[in-house]
Amino acid sequence: MTSSHRPLSGRAAIVTGASRGIGRAIADELARAGARLCVTARTEQDVRDTVTALRARGADAVGVTGCVSDPAHLWEVTERTTAAFGRVDIVVNNAATNQPYGPLMDADPDAWRTAFTINVEAPLRLVQCVWRAWMSEHGGAVVNVCTEGAGHVGPNVGAYGTSKAALLHLTAQLAGELGPSVRVNSVSPGLVRTEMARFVWERAEESVAAGLPAGRIGEPEDVARAVRWLVSDEAEWTTGADLLVDGGTRVRAASPAAATGAVHQQLRHHFPGA
Repeated sequence: MTSSHRPLSGRAAIVTGASRGIGRAIADELARAGARLCVTARTEQDVRDTVTALRARGADAVGVTGCVSDPAHLWEVTERTTAAFGRVDIVVNNAATNQPYGPLMDADPDAWRTAFTINVEAPLRLVQCVWRAWMSEHGGAVVNVCTEGAGHVGPNVGAYGTSKAALLHLTAQLAGELGPSVRVNSVSPGLVRTEMARFVWERAEESVAAGLPAGRIGEPEDVARAVRWLVSDEAEWTTGADLLVDGGTRVRAASPAAATGAVHQQLRHHFPGA
């Protein structure tokens, strides 16, 4: 991306869960578009490695280690961003958990609460922090990373799916409350080639891909480009929306696999986001 095509130049962004997979790809993409980055993750070495890689590419980046379930961490992230860059224009809530995994009748209530703390409460808290620190006066853009599977019922993913469905509603609610100065959207990936989903795509990539209109499973960069568009001025009239990046998972493709519902069955059975 040349200097004349850096639509986020001068803006500062927070990306949670940014050390690997979709979060790392989002951080890379926003940096490529000119944004200055504050990245977060739970492991100190992972945060250092991510910041080092971003800086090696010429990006202005800082990192904060911690878990989004800790409200103090979210305030620290906000303060570190404003101290480093003098502003915070973009928030990408990517950090999430797919636990507890299993039937809801066997779910531990504490683990259930943790899922909602990380997947729903933390995004709200971080937006509150950034709103008070910058966005209430200067505006900005928020993207919540949800899942294509939030509209499905599937075995063993009740806590994850329910929490992500709540995050979708939270996205729309915040869009209604914070507009017009702050735009709030979500992006919902289908099956993406990440470590978390390796146990699905390694065993079933060919059959899943065959039933998708796009003809392949997703890459983290597919999601990252969608996020970059949503936080850019090109999407200035888009708020309260959920952008599906799923290769057409919800579309009935003209293939035997899709026609029999095999794609959806495979994803719902194996992938805690389908």
